[in-house]
Amino acid sequence: MGKAGLLVVLLLGFTVLEAQDRLSGKSFASRSEVLARNGMAATNHPFATQIAIETLKKGGSAIDAAIAANAFLGLADPGMNGIGGDLFAIVWDAKTQKLHGLNASGKSPQNLSLDKLKEELKNGRTYRSGILSVTTPGCVDGWFALHKKFGKLKFEALLRPTINYAREGIPITSETADFFKLVEPRITSSDNETFKHVYFTEEGRFPEKGEIFKNPDLANTLEIIAQEGRDGFYKGRIAQAIEDLMAENGGYLTQEDLAQNKAVWVDPVSINYRGYDIWEMPPNGQGIGALQILNILKGFDIASMGFGSSAHIHHFLEAKKLAYEDMKKYYGDPNFGRIPLDELLSDAYAAARRKNIDIDKAGTYEPGIMAGDHTIYLTVADKDGTMISLIQSNAALFGSLQVPKGLGFVLQNRGAGFVMEEGHINQYAPNKRPFHTIIPAFVTRDNAPFMSFGLMGGDMQPQGHAQIIVNLIDFKMNVQEAGDAPRIYHRGERSTNGDVYLESGFDYETLSELMDKGHVLRMRKGIYGGYQAILLKDGVYYGASESRKDGQAAGY
Repeated sequence: MGKAGLLVVLLLGFTVLEAQDRLSGKSFASRSEVLARNGMAATNHPFATQIAIETLKKGGSAIDAAIAANAFLGLADPGMNGIGGDLFAIVWDAKTQKLHGLNASGKSPQNLSLDKLKEELKNGRTYRSGILSVTTPGCVDGWFALHKKFGKLKFEALLRPTINYAREGIPITSETADFFKLVEPRITSSDNETFKHVYFTEEGRFPEKGEIFKNPDLANTLEIIAQEGRDGFYKGRIAQAIEDLMAENGGYLTQEDLAQNKAVWVDPVSINYRGYDIWEMPPNGQGIGALQILNILKGFDIASMGFGSSAHIHHFLEAKKLAYEDMKKYYGDPNFGRIPLDELLSDAYAAARRKNIDIDKAGTYEPGIMAGDHTIYLTVADKDGTMISLIQSNAALFGSLQVPKGLGFVLQNRGAGFVMEEGHINQYAPNKRPFHTIIPAFVTRDNAPFMSFGLMGGDMQPQGHAQIIVNLIDFKMNVQEAGDAPRIYHRGERSTNGDVYLESGFDYETLSELMDKGHVLRMRKGIYGGYQAILLKDGVYYGASESRKDGQAAGY
């Protein structure tokens, strides 16, 4: 198909947002920001937001409220997250005026060696899904680490709302029902009875939008955690049920793996973008990919290009491709190899990479240093000024699809993040954290909190984070509009330009100019991530929750 024919096809899939129908003239904002002084929460489910606000009103900290909201989302949005997955968080501590990072990602089974895994793969098994993909769930340990450092209320009070909802039932939301439909055929045709017992109706299907979903098994599990604490999950009945599942299905995770799991406090890393310090978690996650993109972009006058112009999109795409080549090469568990973090985030390196960009042509790139998609995000702020940016995930939709009997949750398939490339920092090894996609973010200005934000969605996350920052700082959008503005998503492999996916809202001339530069445009729905944010300005919290998700921001 020639360019003219392709453009006709594109015109059928893209619409242009022409009218500014709000008095503010904010074309892209689906609604106004939510403003409050005493506390704010933004999540992808209205009930989770309400639970967070209620927790704050009872005297809980932002961290208490975030844990309570996260627990509920494991019930209400079980394909995306739950206590069988991992967690990362960045916390602004109002008392010490300092940022803290928590890496609550679990490790691979210590009894599964690389040689043994290779033997399993030769026999037709896979480490990307199913029982071999299960790594130690870090979420619950992360909750208790956060609570020990920043919690105010008793832990049982944080889980009680979800325990009650799990027993009484909740109506399934539109987005959750849509995700259920994606995985339903695979489950229906399988003999995965423990999964069906938890998530299917008596008619043998997932509940649909508006139908009531109950999970008494999860309620019982949360009761154990509430009564017995961290060890209630990583030892005893729950740990035994997980090990039993492994033994019955040829898995390797053991009670010893679970008992030894420990979240790690780390220092977030940052770059300065036009006077704002943008903070991400260091590897084993992909957060520094967002920082690398922004470091490259700050050498260009993005504001003068105008949002949605071909120049704006082209420069973003080229910066993204450069950063992601480094990501594929250098990101992994820092305990298993050297990551040239300081160099990757340096201004000198960004300047050198920037020189590779041709302003008129889509490029292909290699890593710059030569070496010897399913998640929830939420953010909460409290009356004391403490803020938390928290992200939690099963990895794939419903993770490994493996449900320990009687527990009411799936185990993640985060082992899919490993590679088998010999000598790679992210090559599979026992007792190792895999490369992670989930990343919380934070912004400070003049050593004071400015914004807590995140954007879930696999490899969309770093490019999504960068777009939010550019929208806020270069294009002067407010915190709501910055998330609602149409997004850019690029995917592709080295030696190709890759594919560019654009949401509706970009004009037709821009599409044509991008194709002239050699970009391959595609149409696809549902890959642009889910954004929540809280911005602090003059003692007032501004909350945002985008229209792509079922959630909301609320404050008091």
